Amino acid sequence: MLLPGTGSDEVFVRAVFERPLRALGVPLVAPPPPAGGALADGYLATLDALADEHGELLVGGISFGAHLAAEWAVHNPRRCGGLLAALPAWNGAPGPAPASRAATLTADLVAGSGVDAALAQTAGGPDWLRAELDRAWRRHGDGLAEGLRVAAGRPSPTLAELAGLAVPAGIGTCTDDPVHPTKVASAWASALPRAALGETTLTALGADRESLGRATVLAFLRALRTA
Repeated sequence: MLLPGTGSDEVFVRAVFERPLRALGVPLVAPPPPAGGALADGYLATLDALADEHGELLVGGISFGAHLAAEWAVHNPRRCGGLLAALPAWNGAPGPAPASRAATLTADLVAGSGVDAALAQTAGGPDWLRAELDRAWRRHGDGLAEGLRVAAGRPSPTLAELAGLAVPAGIGTCTDDPVHPTKVASAWASALPRAALGETTLTALGADRESLGRATVLAFLRALRTA
């Protein structure tokens, strides 16, 4: 089961991961985001229910979704068979992490001026990213600002907690992404006992959504070979 990032949705998760996982014969479960303040706890409850039904899970996500999947894995190591973490944004408390600051500022703008005003602030960004945000933010509806705040303030697992998670893990990063720094992804990969780092770029992601999924899945396959 893979989870989307802050303000994103399952449509983007499927675009990134569905075909790379299908190539391995792994079906993708990617439910839509729970509304508003239920974003984090709702996804964690869904992971619990899926594990109760099916047993051991391969879990992961993109950005905040990767944080939640890792959080669940840390607390459920016997029910986790592996981790796919693309674009982790911080470890431990978010502090001044760029992704946390961006989510907070966006939440304030959405709450004060509406989604259209927030989308107008993305005018200088790549067309593909603006289109993704336009679709996903509107789908979140009235719960967007509250969901953004949940994500912005929630700690991810600490490096010490990740060091205790002995499952194979693929960590994906875009080396030109200042919001999800490669140094964070590298720290995750170094802390996890059985992990590898896969790299791509935002430029590649804009042209081919699956480039991030392939980088993360290939890193996971390398991690599987480690003892």
